[in-house]
Amino acid sequence: MADGEAATGASASSGASGPAVRPLAGVALMALGVSTLPLMDGLAKYLSSEYHVVQVTWARYLFHLLLLSLLLAGRLRPAELIPRQWGLQLLRSALLLGTTLCYFGAVSYLPLADVLALAFISPVVSTALAPLVLGEHVGGRRWVAVALGFAGALVVIRPGLGVFHWASVLGLGAGFFYGSYQLATRRLSGSGRPVITPLYTAVFGVVVLSVMVPAFWTMPDAAGWVLMAAMGGFGALAHFLIIRAFEHAAAPVLAPVNYVEIVAATALGWVAFGDFPDPWTWSGIALIIGSGCFIALAERR
Repeated sequence: MADGEAATGASASSGASGPAVRPLAGVALMALGVSTLPLMDGLAKYLSSEYHVVQVTWARYLFHLLLLSLLLAGRLRPAELIPRQWGLQLLRSALLLGTTLCYFGAVSYLPLADVLALAFISPVVSTALAPLVLGEHVGGRRWVAVALGFAGALVVIRPGLGVFHWASVLGLGAGFFYGSYQLATRRLSGSGRPVITPLYTAVFGVVVLSVMVPAFWTMPDAAGWVLMAAMGGFGALAHFLIIRAFEHAAAPVLAPVNYVEIVAATALGWVAFGDFPDPWTWSGIALIIGSGCFIALAERR
């Protein structure tokens, strides 16, 4: 979720790429891509026990940029690397950086599945803000979906019932930033190849975090560097798979596949950290997924 810029950027421009050619291959690539993302999140959670979240996020962006550049080498023409609408590109990159910082901050304290569920309120946020940002009309049914999504988030965090953790606010912050990022991406729809989006955001993150990280720096040992490189590698691989998925299938077909990430995150959290959602959390997750799927269906129509 925290690294869904490939999915958002590709879906925003999918209409210009022509009809889907191999939808089943697209679904398979999307499922594999979003199932890879929790591996990056799990490493971020593990590394945050020894390194500050700013340093962990810096490493994620740095190695992501290096490895994604290798994966995309030869697939792009130099002219395609020139960004359009600089101001909006910078805003979008800043929103995604805020998403990643909040998300990694949250997973350092909370189970992966809980944080991912909270971050998945992003479709709810983008729908709620669409009338203000894009001037779009949101009908009554979509407002019901928005209400259900927020209700699901409240069920997950359960404020006032003795189970609330302050890091839940970071999870909600990740969802808010990412929902806003989705709106900025829609404003940029058609302004360039979607494959360029992860490169812009990675360069922005490396530059900004390189200024911040000295204040939080802890020298990694050899194992730390390897794990940081692996974290960035999983992120780059996931982006590459998601980008390829949108080359084979249309955005409405792939949208529900995003929720496979919750299954993968739950399994990884259970195996690696001993975390498994309780029934109340599953209920909240179901509400959030239901609201997101309804909004995706409404967008398709």
